[in-house]
Amino acid sequence: MFEAIKKMMTGGESAEARSELDPHVAAATLLVEAALADGIYADVEAEKISFILKSAFNLDDEAAAAMQEKAEDLAENATDHHQFTKVVKACLPASERVALIEHLWAVAMADGEKSPFEDSFIRRIAPLLAVDDRERVLARSRAEAAARKS
Repeated sequence: MFEAIKKMMTGGESAEARSELDPHVAAATLLVEAALADGIYADVEAEKISFILKSAFNLDDEAAAAMQEKAEDLAENATDHHQFTKVVKACLPASERVALIEHLWAVAMADGEKSPFEDSFIRRIAPLLAVDDRERVLARSRAEAAARKS
């Protein structure tokens, strides 16, 4: 009886499956969700995500494509962002979480349009990743500077 109550309270097997999510896949899913925040998943955003996955996680083309496909599937079926932010926050050091915020801004800016929905998404995600407002603003400034250089 206690085991049944425990399973009901923790979500049973689904909670165990979520805890097995790779933190890099969770981060990639957040990148996809940032691109989807304005309702349009532009090719340029998908290309930016692919570039980020290759450079940030040191992946080859095939591994980056597989990770991006998995992240797209997870983002499409997600009911909330907490399942991804929880894994990223627990598994990645602060410097990588701040870098992720910078990458989220880069994806949001990839299509050349400023979307209040993408901005709002990143503002909501940053505290869930334990990234404070100052670091979020600095990450945005770095992403904007990099976008101007491109």
